[in-house]
Amino acid sequence: MNAVNKNNIAVFASGAGTNTDNLINHFKKTQTANICLIVCNNSQAGVLKIADRNHIPHILIEKEKFFRGDGYVPELKNAQIDFIVLAGFLWKLPSTLINAYRNKIVNIHPALLPKFGGKGMYGNFVHEAVLSAKEKESGITIHFVDEFYDNGKTIFQTACPVYENDTTETLAKRIHELEYKYFPEVIEEVIQKN
Repeated sequence: MNAVNKNNIAVFASGAGTNTDNLINHFKKTQTANICLIVCNNSQAGVLKIADRNHIPHILIEKEKFFRGDGYVPELKNAQIDFIVLAGFLWKLPSTLINAYRNKIVNIHPALLPKFGGKGMYGNFVHEAVLSAKEKESGITIHFVDEFYDNGKTIFQTACPVYENDTTETLAKRIHELEYKYFPEVIEEVIQKN
């Protein structure tokens, strides 16, 4: 299969971009897909440096156009995007975008949904909630995106233990290891099935 037949992925990210970096490195070695666009809502985000370093174009999106305009769907279609991956993207997606890419948008959440999901539940806020609830395990959920926060159909979940002496940092480290291991593989499987 040559590069022309690869699926084109746009990664939406808001922060440092560690998951994005991991995805880029994974898909450089596969014939399934190509990460060819980074979409970001934060001009200071580290993910933009990762995009530059890997010579991947990026779009810095603006709130008004995203939510009340066309959701940047024309730009995505123009870039021939087949799939969208959310990797730490903190805005809820507008229905315009969801409808244009129904069942082709995948998100990763740093907990075992349906627990500890919803608005405002991201990053350390999730880990703090898990620790406060004295949960015995946490993990990751990879799911399709629909119109509601952390609600779409689950594709994959895996758990890790939560220890009594855990801090948000130690738990986050364990969760990141799961993300880095499974997120690229699961996305590749989803794309192959579509």
